[in-house]
Amino acid sequence: MTSTPRSGTQYTIRSGAYEAEIASVGASLRTLRHDGRDLILAYDADEVRPGFRGATLAPWPNRIVDGHYSFAGVDYELGLTEPQRGHALHGFVGWQEFAPIAQSGDAVTLAATIEPQTGYPWRVRVETTYSLGADGLTQTVRAANVGTEAAPFGTGPHPYLVAGTGALDTWTLELPAATVLEVTPDRLSPVAVHAVAGYDAERFDWRAPRVLGDVALDHAFTDVVRGDDGIATLRLSDPSGTGVQVTWDAACPWVQVYTGDLPGGPAQPFHRAGLAVEPMTCAPDAFNDDRYDFETGLLVIEPGGVAEASWRIAAL
Repeated sequence: MTSTPRSGTQYTIRSGAYEAEIASVGASLRTLRHDGRDLILAYDADEVRPGFRGATLAPWPNRIVDGHYSFAGVDYELGLTEPQRGHALHGFVGWQEFAPIAQSGDAVTLAATIEPQTGYPWRVRVETTYSLGADGLTQTVRAANVGTEAAPFGTGPHPYLVAGTGALDTWTLELPAATVLEVTPDRLSPVAVHAVAGYDAERFDWRAPRVLGDVALDHAFTDVVRGDDGIATLRLSDPSGTGVQVTWDAACPWVQVYTGDLPGGPAQPFHRAGLAVEPMTCAPDAFNDDRYDFETGLLVIEPGGVAEASWRIAAL
């Protein structure tokens, strides 16, 4: 009898020099290569996915502070899935099994339904398509409210980019974002937004490309400069000349950037091994939108309504 790998059923797609493997648990991007070069931090098929590496995040990305929020005048309480900080982390579908609904040589579409539950009493169907082409790997997430009441929602991915064979500290980052979200140092709870130019610019201003060095980031950025097509671009390059970029559409006004610093530092496997880049439809703790004096981007999907967002990873 053949057993299913611990990361779920595997779907391999190819196009030109690109190849990607998608795992059904969390509709996770498990590997992505261009001409044999890893563009993301991969993991084995028969491995429990390390954290949220490559997962699809919904019905919220990032954190809901204390696991508490109010919506339409009702208070809700979620399980604390980030117990060391006391938050509800990255939604529900990251550990759900996704089923295939379409597949070809260069694309696969997977789907899962969030069932009404304590803390989130809405039914939302999440479909995601991974598609490879000459321009890289595009992921599109479509969320349909198949229930009878309006539902709060947010989504995003969680890939760890790999620019090349050099250490993360040697990579050059370019992120044309004008604003960063200040968070508490211990729990990463949102505090306020600041212009990157006037708020610890050495740590947060990446509008001109420069080497990461020993900077530690686990922050959300917004007010990203976009092209005429509404597309935002983050670039990451290695001293050898290789690199990777992420682009995302206007449905994602926020992006989380995390340098992968782990407790215990260099002694921990995968400490600063990749740069997590997470385009998001909403800010951290957006379900508590009324707490903040900035635009969180919280989506509200009406019954029968659909929300959609997409992003792309490509080799440089």
